[in-house]
Amino acid sequence: MDTRKVFLLVGALVVAGITAFMARTLIAGSAAPQAAAAGVVAAPPIDGPEVLVATRALPVGTILDATALKYQPWPKELVDGAYFLKEKTDLKSLQGTVVRFAVTAGQPLTQGALVKPGDRGFLAAALGPGMRAVTIPVQQQNAVAGFIFPGDRIDLVLTQSVSGGGDGSPLKVSETFMRNVRVLATDQRTDNTLGEDGKSKVQVYGTVTIEATPKLAEQVAVAQQLGTISLSLRSIADNSSELEQAIASGSIKVPEGADPKAEKAMMTQLASQPQTGNSTFVTGADVSRFARRSVPGKGGDNGSVGQMTPVAAPNTGGTAPAIGPVVRIARGNSITVVPVGGKN
Repeated sequence: MDTRKVFLLVGALVVAGITAFMARTLIAGSAAPQAAAAGVVAAPPIDGPEVLVATRALPVGTILDATALKYQPWPKELVDGAYFLKEKTDLKSLQGTVVRFAVTAGQPLTQGALVKPGDRGFLAAALGPGMRAVTIPVQQQNAVAGFIFPGDRIDLVLTQSVSGGGDGSPLKVSETFMRNVRVLATDQRTDNTLGEDGKSKVQVYGTVTIEATPKLAEQVAVAQQLGTISLSLRSIADNSSELEQAIASGSIKVPEGADPKAEKAMMTQLASQPQTGNSTFVTGADVSRFARRSVPGKGGDNGSVGQMTPVAAPNTGGTAPAIGPVVRIARGNSITVVPVGGKN
């Protein structure tokens, strides 16, 4: 190979290597200051007043409490006249108001989006689509001693005495016939009265207004005639534990695919849906061994199955009737006497 060509090739490789090294150094040197500057420079403060925004998504009918609202700086050129400004708004006065239009998390609340107690259409705004308001008379001992507030979720428990035949002693029974019911108001109050320490003040009330479907409203009306209704306060975490049961019963449909929005909508539907059916119950015998487990029969039976009772055996062949043990089997109102032995 020609010596001149070899020198030219080697020189070209050296120049290319030097150029690549210099380019790499320039790129690394310019990127480092930019990264450092990006980490040091803070976002400029927002030049504007503090307005009231939602801390979470607020669907239509939400009863506001202190955890649903907060103040946040807002650009002054974007401030609307309907916004709640911090210097002109008493946050306590908005507790117990109802959301008329859906509000997303972080969105400013407007005065037209809220309905205050006493305004026309207040209770109708608090109700979800297709729901009804039902008022239940309660006493302190069956209303969780006043610890139930508007916006809580409760179960309804019916306690009654079921009369029957026999010795006339009724059957005492209690059953949970409705679950996950939202409380709208207590004694015509929709807000939580705060004490001097800023916490909700416990008050005794005589009525509780709940949200129910038309069918559930009919069941509540009948339950008030059957016996006494007690309120059972639900835990916030109960809805997640009942998801599988709702899916199995078909009341909640699982969305296809893995869409987070669809799954969130499914959980929201479960959390806001009153439930009935599959009621649990307790009879007097579950509490006391001296109480009944079933309704007594009309033929004088005491409601116990398999109890040994000495009675006169049927007369056979003109001989004197004999006494021996028998078993009385009650099937509804029908009683069958079966001898189990004895001397004739």
